[in-house]
Amino acid sequence: MLRAYALGYFPMDRSGASGPVSFYEADPRAVLPIEGFQVPRSVRRALRRERYEVRVDDDFPAVVAACAVGRPDAWLTPRLAAAYVRLHRAGQAHSVEAWRDGRLCGGLFGVALGGLFTSESMFHRRTDAGNVALVAAAAMLAKAGFTLWDIQMSSQHTRRFGAVDVRSRDYRERLDHALAVEPGPLDPTAAPLG
Repeated sequence: MLRAYALGYFPMDRSGASGPVSFYEADPRAVLPIEGFQVPRSVRRALRRERYEVRVDDDFPAVVAACAVGRPDAWLTPRLAAAYVRLHRAGQAHSVEAWRDGRLCGGLFGVALGGLFTSESMFHRRTDAGNVALVAAAAMLAKAGFTLWDIQMSSQHTRRFGAVDVRSRDYRERLDHALAVEPGPLDPTAAPLG
């Protein structure tokens, strides 16, 4: 999997599929800016109103499992989820989590390879908890020195935060640069919210 990410591909599986997991390349490819990440005004207000504790890698398997729940066309099959957990144990995958009153309320997970971070999926159980994780991740990636935040495909939601589509050639140039970077660890104290 890491070799595929380093070459610009990402995995997507299908329920009931046999054989190897398939890898894809999107053109254009969506990225979120690390420097210049945009927090919509409505999200800023919600972050001030709702208080969450941000944690990193506190319960990675639970974040992955929550991202797979309730999606009938799930690309995140049990075998792919298990692969991400193995990457996490190897120190290559991380979760950014929003907790409140001792409960995991939202989060995202992704793969870290050099200065590349790929957001694979996110979830929320409480309104705005997923946005808390997204905003926190932006602050942590910036402080740690990551240079490329890959989200594969943009959506109306991610465009609110500044996601842009880049051509495959441009993405590969950014990827080559990012792979040569050695960022620091993701630090939850780098994520002031509110």
